[in-house]
Amino acid sequence: MSGSRDRNGARHAVLTISEMYAADRAAIAGGVSGIELMERAGRAVARAILRRWPPGRVMVLCGPGNNGGDGYVIARLLNQAGWQAGVAVLGDAERLPADAAHMAGLWQGDSQPLEAAALAGVDLVVDALFGAGLGRPISGKAAELIKTVNAAGLPVVAVDVPSGVQGDSGAVDGPAFQAVATVTFFRPKPGHLLYPGRGLCGTLEVADIGISDTVLSSIQPTCAVNGPGLWAHLLPRPGVVGHKYSRGHALVLSGPAHATGAARMAARAALRSGAGLVTLASPGGAVAANAAQSTAVMVAPMADQADWRDLIADPRKNVVVAGPGAGVGTETRERALAVLAAKKAAVLDADALSVFADDPAVLFGAIDGPVVLTPHEGEFRRLFADHGDRLTRARAAAAASGAVVLLKGADTVIAEPTGRAVINATAPPTLATAGSGDVLAGIVAGLLAAGMPAFEAAAAAVWLHGRAASAGGAGLIAEDLIDYLPAALALL
Repeated sequence: MSGSRDRNGARHAVLTISEMYAADRAAIAGGVSGIELMERAGRAVARAILRRWPPGRVMVLCGPGNNGGDGYVIARLLNQAGWQAGVAVLGDAERLPADAAHMAGLWQGDSQPLEAAALAGVDLVVDALFGAGLGRPISGKAAELIKTVNAAGLPVVAVDVPSGVQGDSGAVDGPAFQAVATVTFFRPKPGHLLYPGRGLCGTLEVADIGISDTVLSSIQPTCAVNGPGLWAHLLPRPGVVGHKYSRGHALVLSGPAHATGAARMAARAALRSGAGLVTLASPGGAVAANAAQSTAVMVAPMADQADWRDLIADPRKNVVVAGPGAGVGTETRERALAVLAAKKAAVLDADALSVFADDPAVLFGAIDGPVVLTPHEGEFRRLFADHGDRLTRARAAAAASGAVVLLKGADTVIAEPTGRAVINATAPPTLATAGSGDVLAGIVAGLLAAGMPAFEAAAAAVWLHGRAASAGGAGLIAEDLIDYLPAALALL
């Protein structure tokens, strides 16, 4: 699971629609014809079908563009492999683009209009209606047929993306196929990884159709699928002559006596994920509760803001976590600003974000250093504009705040101010439990304390968080995540 090193993200790259068009053009300029690319794409889909199903009756739905051209190739190859294939056509086949028209001319089997009658007796539907670049809701006959197929529960294999899903965003503005499998080409698109589109793709297969990775040097994509190849080479690894002080010291702000659990989970996660030492800064009333339940994590009493500033000023404490269970009030706001004023590496989560809802510019103006903000959707909306898909919003938030923004969710996005971003795909639904975000904040802090850069620390933490949850399985609670971190780290 460790993956090979991929500093530039080439193997992990996610391409927008315009970037994929550029890759196609570069491949054609390099001597691969458009017809050959289409043949290879259709062959990849046909092979995926042959691996999954025995021969039966398949209806290939062919649209008016090059996606439809892929469909004609698929129908021809499946017929040759013993399937009973038919083609249902949307629009006038005589108006297809040149490469798609060529493939339509090679098809000698049954063709009929795109109507519900075409589905009679079929075992499988291939969706080659529209590609990832469709930017409008599907209407008319295509919309009605999508509804009919979904209602019937017919298995669908989508070519590129399920028709109705926007490739750049995963948005669905009208009817869209629910696929059991989607085959795309060269690299995934954001719409394969962002919900709701991700939920409609089924199993995603990214097929090699002969486009060289060298085309990425001119495209320079700025988004990637999160994975160890992007950051494993930066993971802190204890040296044989190292010691706890060389691994960093994380300081975690505790909440008041009635709300200490969140900070304790963050502190334990920081210790488990790489920090050599962790101190839990505890208001007077919280000292007993924290001390009674902490062992390797140290507890430091904190009577007032002066004590907090003294703890921050300690040069040995190189990263601070503030927010989990801290409370939404003036004290939390002042403590978060004190951390930022000290230019310490910081992870701000939960209440340390919500306290700036009335004036986010105060927070943004104070950020001047390696800071990771970890909002869920509700916290995000309190601070940032809520326009566009999650990738767009996370990038805009990072640019506005000057911080690395980790927008939590089933499709977590991590973005930095330069626009570089990763989309995570390792989060199981068992992470939807109280306290899992506090653990995540602690993992980020542990990696930061041990010397990992902020963007990579955030990306690695999200991946490890998901893998730990997968190891825990059903019945997972947040405390369990910390104990499963060693298993996740062992994969690296």
